[in-house]
Amino acid sequence: MQVRAFRSPSLADRERSIVRAMSITRMHTSERASGIVIHNGVVYLSGHVAEDPGADIQDQTRSTLARIDAKLAEAGTTREHLLTATIYLRDIDNHFALMNEVWNDWVPSGHAPTRACVEAHMARSGLLVEITITAALP
Repeated sequence: MQVRAFRSPSLADRERSIVRAMSITRMHTSERASGIVIHNGVVYLSGHVAEDPGADIQDQTRSTLARIDAKLAEAGTTREHLLTATIYLRDIDNHFALMNEVWNDWVPSGHAPTRACVEAHMARSGLLVEITITAALP
């Protein structure tokens, strides 16, 4: 009679199984980028800009945040689940305080994400602000 030894899966085997089980969902995907990526309960939004690049910084910020709200909803989350934000401003000296007025009204009390705000050259000349967001799924 031959006895077979049972080998329990190693930690590495179990981790590989978990990794295979985790899916990545990509939405609004082009050859260059995806507008939304969802992985392991986290929603990653690409950079968003205003619909009207001729508007002032506050209107561009409002427009950008409205677009972010729509993408968060499409991904199945809300601004109450924000994890981090990166804000790019064309002119940080003149636009930081004005952008913050709109931002502070938009972020739900008690749900502020981690945040970085930097000055950057924009892809188009009229753009004054671009925002990227990471949020958790509820």
